[in-house]
Amino acid sequence: MGNAISLVRLALADFINTFQQYYVVRERLDLSPGLPVDNPSRSFWMYPPSPIAKHCSELPDYADVVVIGSGITGTSVVRRLLEGCKEAGAVESVRVVMLEARDACSGATGRNGGHISPPLYHDWASLQSQYGNAAAEKMIKFRLAHLHEFRKVAEEEGILEACQWREVDIVDAYYEKGEFDGAKVKLRKYQQDLPFEASHHRVYEAPQAREIFHLADDVVGCIVGGAGAIHPYNFVTGIIANLLARYPASFFLCTNTPCTSITGPTTATPYYTVATPKGNVLTPHVIHATNGWCSHLLEPMRTKIIPIRAMMTTQRAGQSFPPTTASRSYVFNTTAAGYDYLTRLPNGERELMLGAAYSQKMGYDSVGNTDDSAYDKHVGAHLGGALPRYFGEENWGVEAQPAGDDAGVVWAQGRVKATWSGILGISVDWMPWVGRLSTKISARSLPPVSSSPRLRDAVHFGSCPGEWIAAGYTGEGMVHAWLSGKALAEMILGGENERALSEWFPEVMQVTHSRWKRARPENL
Repeated sequence: MGNAISLVRLALADFINTFQQYYVVRERLDLSPGLPVDNPSRSFWMYPPSPIAKHCSELPDYADVVVIGSGITGTSVVRRLLEGCKEAGAVESVRVVMLEARDACSGATGRNGGHISPPLYHDWASLQSQYGNAAAEKMIKFRLAHLHEFRKVAEEEGILEACQWREVDIVDAYYEKGEFDGAKVKLRKYQQDLPFEASHHRVYEAPQAREIFHLADDVVGCIVGGAGAIHPYNFVTGIIANLLARYPASFFLCTNTPCTSITGPTTATPYYTVATPKGNVLTPHVIHATNGWCSHLLEPMRTKIIPIRAMMTTQRAGQSFPPTTASRSYVFNTTAAGYDYLTRLPNGERELMLGAAYSQKMGYDSVGNTDDSAYDKHVGAHLGGALPRYFGEENWGVEAQPAGDDAGVVWAQGRVKATWSGILGISVDWMPWVGRLSTKISARSLPPVSSSPRLRDAVHFGSCPGEWIAAGYTGEGMVHAWLSGKALAEMILGGENERALSEWFPEVMQVTHSRWKRARPENL
């Protein structure tokens, strides 16, 4: 009897502790995420630094568009806006300013895993149930389109080799039979409903999974499809460098120049006033491309897009690790609550890039946490020891020896070469937010329609000026962010550009006030 009472007490104590932690987190979500910290942890991707890492153009007092954020979203927006203005013969009349609080591409894009692996069969049934067949299919095609789009853009910009774009097999490895059986059910429905995708996935039971993909003895099976991988930092900074060279009179990159506030319009000026430590910029269009940090300037989004601190590592492969893994990415599914993901670099020491997503190990401290100068030691310990477990000790072998310094940086000498954190933007309804913000969401009034004097006779930017957002990718930025940024640019350009969006852009991602009202953190 005493033992039973003790167990009840322990269970009750655990429940109360969880309940209290929930409310601590819930209160934290109402606070501003602040500006990015000055001393972020060192991301392996960002060495050597790009020549434009600390580029700072002279800040103009007026810009037709101000983009806040220099990651993949902001870069996509700027590239398409400038292209659109060039097509209209008006690029010389345009001023586009990109503000970045730290060095270029130092946020989530420069800190992620470089995986271009769209969730497909995993989400199909829930997308179909919630949004209907047509919308769900458009969402699947939107995610898939990123594979082609990244290569196309890299080729157009001449950075295909530098950004290490490659096509890979994505191996979803399962270590629990129930999870694997559930995944196969999802896959069968996905293939049945979308025949054009039927041949792109293959199922391997345990013996084949061990033999072909060199997985550990306790793997119960895997599902393999097509995906891609890329050096995200080189991709973005390579494009920004090209845009600076291509449009020297139209594009202004200001790194280490945070946006500290946005005010207006007022009776004194019909524009927004974007304040920075280096001066103010007047503009009719403000674009929020800061993902996990967006609610610092958009208070009404504080419980709609939640920042969560996640982790990445760079690791040296064991000496017996098969070379065929260079053509594959992996997702290791060990529980229903989270997974780890891996890809291998094609050059140098051919390092393994291993990260943790939505892991139970992340804990409450990660939620609402935008301090990427540190990382969770518990998650770090897990990632540091996971790979020989996932692949098996015999497939891993003796630990590799460091091959030397990289880019003048001395990395850690053991298996784990580098560990860092990054900030995700989690959408509470699991869907990115893309579009123009209403006054109720931005909490600021709108400039008058004709408030862009320099463009009135050159190119029409959208039906109305205002504030815009593309954010909330919920850890899947590489299969949502680039085309979300491109779609946002088309909306701002207006006219035929905007009307053509319905052919490929999922309407369920658009920002509406009714969606904003429905989205609640409890839904997570």
